[in-house]
Amino acid sequence: MTKKSACSVERAYRMLKEMAATYAFKPDSRLNEGVLARQLETSRTPLREALNRLAAEGFLVFRPGQGFFCRSLTPGEIMDLYEARAAIECEAAKLAARRADPQELDALEAFLEASCADYQPGTSPVELVRLDEDFHMRLTALSGNAELSRLLENVNGRIHFVRLIDLRTLSQRDGPEVVTTAPHRRILEAVRARDPEAAQNEMRGHIERRLEAITENVRNAFAELYAP
Repeated sequence: MTKKSACSVERAYRMLKEMAATYAFKPDSRLNEGVLARQLETSRTPLREALNRLAAEGFLVFRPGQGFFCRSLTPGEIMDLYEARAAIECEAAKLAARRADPQELDALEAFLEASCADYQPGTSPVELVRLDEDFHMRLTALSGNAELSRLLENVNGRIHFVRLIDLRTLSQRDGPEVVTTAPHRRILEAVRARDPEAAQNEMRGHIERRLEAITENVRNAFAELYAP
């Protein structure tokens, strides 16, 4: 593959991944490759390579003889992804408590302090989800395990839309002040204390607190996707 071709594939991949993560395609709908090629201003070959890559990563579904489809959106599938996220991040938090360099912890705390100003009424849910994902990716990197970081990035992309709906629903129902950095601070404190069990438990509690809302969140996501 030439450098130009590789760039074309990467560009198509990034654009399609964003579209898949935000459900720009309706769940279970078939993707029209001709329309996509024109929309992304690319040829069929890099487009097909990007589609295959996203199907392998779980962002799309390939059905032999039929083509590529947007993944479905069901409570069961989203629950599976949340449980996978919990498993990845709990292990990462435990390892970070054992391995994180003090300077890296200082850098993460500085990031957390800087982001506090954005956790307030009026901040876009899109920005808040981005900040939340950024914190979790940074913490996972402190585990020293690149595979955990890669797995978390994949899961984050696949639940991104539902997490956005979840945060928006939580803020509208209970007030924007409930969305805070307090859970992140407790996790970081446990990691700083070099307490793997506490770090793992804080992370598990942080993630699992939202699991009971999965069905409602998927229903709200569907309502938004299919709104006239």
